[in-house]
Amino acid sequence: MRHAISVLVDNEAGVLSRVVGLFSGRGFNIESLSVAPTLDPTKSKMVITTDGNDQVIEQIKKQLNKLINVIKVVDYVGKDFVEREMILVKVNARAETRAEALRVADIFRARVVDVSPFSYTLALTGDKDKLQAFVDLLSPMGIIDFIRTGAIIMEREMHGRRKSEE
Repeated sequence: MRHAISVLVDNEAGVLSRVVGLFSGRGFNIESLSVAPTLDPTKSKMVITTDGNDQVIEQIKKQLNKLINVIKVVDYVGKDFVEREMILVKVNARAETRAEALRVADIFRARVVDVSPFSYTLALTGDKDKLQAFVDLLSPMGIIDFIRTGAIIMEREMHGRRKSEE
C-alpha cells in the first residue's frame, strides 16, 4: 500500500542524507521525495512517498523518530488530505499536432510556459492520476522531455471546527 509520510526536521546540513540513508540502509524504497523550508527557516518539511505494509511503515516511522534532527513524523494514510505534484512536459508542436496539444493543455488547465517553433513546454499541477492522464494524452504527439516533482501533502481542515479546538 502506498503511504505518504510527512517529516518535520531541523533545517541543517546532513539531515536529508540521514533520512535517505535510513531508507536505503534498511532496503526501503522512496517513491518520491520533496523537501523545502517551512515558514520557520530553521525547519524543513519532507514529504516521502513509499510503498509497504503496515508493519514496514510502522518500522520506518519508529526509525525516523529516533533520528536526532527529526521533530515530527506523520503518516497520511487514513487521513483526509490534499496532495499535489507538478510536471513540466515538452511536447512536439508540429503543424499537425500544435492545435491538439493546446486543446489538451486547455482541458487540463495546464499552462504554456515556453514556446519554440517545434515544441511547447506545458506545466500542470494536480494529483498523480490527473498528471498521468495528461501524459497519456500527450504521448502520441511525441514527448521530447519530461520532469515531475515529488508529492506535497497537507491535511485538510476538519469541517465545522479547527484542529486546535479538538
